[in-house]
Amino acid sequence: MKPLILKNNIQKYAWGSRVAIQKLLEVPSSGEPWAELWMGAHPKSPSKVNMDGQWVSLPDYIRRFPEEILGHNTAKRFNNALPYLFKVLAAEQPLSIQAHPNAMQAKIGFERESAAGVDITAPDRNYKDSHHKPECICALTPFTGLKGFRRISSTIELFERFCPQGLADGINALKQQDLKIFFKFLMELPVHRKEAIILETVENAEKQIMSDQTSEWILKLYRRYPSDIGIISPLFLNLFCLEPGQALFLPAGELHAYLDGLGIELMANSDNVLRGGLTPKHVDVPELLNVLNFTESDIEILLPQEISECEGQFPVFAEEFILSTIRVSKSKTYISNDKHSVEILLCIQGMACLTSGPDKEDVLDLKKGDSVFIPAAADPYQIAGNALFYKAAVPL
Repeated sequence: MKPLILKNNIQKYAWGSRVAIQKLLEVPSSGEPWAELWMGAHPKSPSKVNMDGQWVSLPDYIRRFPEEILGHNTAKRFNNALPYLFKVLAAEQPLSIQAHPNAMQAKIGFERESAAGVDITAPDRNYKDSHHKPECICALTPFTGLKGFRRISSTIELFERFCPQGLADGINALKQQDLKIFFKFLMELPVHRKEAIILETVENAEKQIMSDQTSEWILKLYRRYPSDIGIISPLFLNLFCLEPGQALFLPAGELHAYLDGLGIELMANSDNVLRGGLTPKHVDVPELLNVLNFTESDIEILLPQEISECEGQFPVFAEEFILSTIRVSKSKTYISNDKHSVEILLCIQGMACLTSGPDKEDVLDLKKGDSVFIPAAADPYQIAGNALFYKAAVPL
């Protein structure tokens, strides 16, 4: 049980960046959009580790030694599976508006669709597995997105600025302080009403383009999805822009969309997504209404809290994962705890040397873009050099 270099897979979705992940990995760009780098054991696209000169899939490696790799408690609690998926996400175009179910909703939904005979790859299947999917996003570059319903008073003010005629009914619903009724009304409008609302909103956004980011993003979304009512989502969802090193936590039921930027994403190991707009894919309005949290919210930006000289930990409350930063320099060497969970480290800046083993005989030279898998039973390790890492782990 020792730290092992990971070989990871790229997801080439159309919304991905043609340069961001390539720069991180220091490889030339072919012009293809690289959207996500996956580090973990998700069956859709598992990482590999090098064992005795052979590349072995991470799920196969874990299956051989589940308790040693995951740790006794993690193996027992998560059925011998790595409970998190670690990603680099590079958005050059907006992702769909979406939300994820809680644990009970995921279990019931998966069993219901399976019993009904809905193929796991069917485009109208909502639940690909029986797990929930809380997630954390941390910016590596300025990172823009939408998260959670705005304060009702703010939404009413924006609707009156951008679409007072087309959304008069929606404004009245909001004045009754009922976000669910408003959202249901919006999603179930006939096509001609949606078209009129979109045109009125865009017309007013063009007049206000210099005033704020809301107008700018309405027009950007309109250029990509001209007939999708989701283009007005910046009026009722909180628009955020994270600076590098800042993070957000997204619990179950939180409506959100990532719009632009490069970030670290850490989540429970699930692929359950319910979409709500900005997509040509299936949108199941009744199921989305069942899953969403219709609570007014504000953006709560998270920063790493110092837990040692080299490590800062984001205050994220999920049983499957915790996200940290590790920064080493000539004067500061990172020394892991004697007891640690199963971890994945990603170097995003600089160069360093990771040593482990009783006599520090296991040595890995790491550079920007390298990632390392550390079993729970591995000896304590040290990192020396001049580098910045992000670390995924399971709370102990």
